[in-house]
Amino acid sequence: MQAQRDNVVSIHYVLRDNDGEVIDQSAEGQPLSYLHGHDNIVPGLEKAIEGHDEGAEVQTTVEPEEGYGPYREELVQKVNREAFQGVDELAPGMSFRAESDAGPMIVTIKEVDGDEVTVDGNHVLAGQTLNFTVNIAGVREASATELEHGHVHDENTDHG
Repeated sequence: MQAQRDNVVSIHYVLRDNDGEVIDQSAEGQPLSYLHGHDNIVPGLEKAIEGHDEGAEVQTTVEPEEGYGPYREELVQKVNREAFQGVDELAPGMSFRAESDAGPMIVTIKEVDGDEVTVDGNHVLAGQTLNFTVNIAGVREASATELEHGHVHDENTDHG
């Protein structure tokens, strides 16, 4: 069976930067399963996997526009420490869920200077070229519930 829209595809992957350093990878023996064609992984990777069979190895380079997008300076801003009520210690690298004009987003603290906190709303991989090596571990038809919900269900899925 081939990876195509409405199929559940399970992949083992290694993601490297342009220097060959591993950025992320699937856990040993635990492939990532996703519903193909439903925007559950970055578009460039999904396009590269499209049409490949179980057992295939796919190597692809995904440019920022087909990955996590370009780095956008306008998503970096300074906010008052008061925006982090209930948090005693603030440090660079900490991430928080924030509300924006465009809806909820994750922001990462870049710098803390007194009562001024610089946050970055870009995805940590925004602006980066992504180099994937993927092994397709399995392809199956999605269930009606998975298609209705737009994502894979397993024994740990709980919508209750």
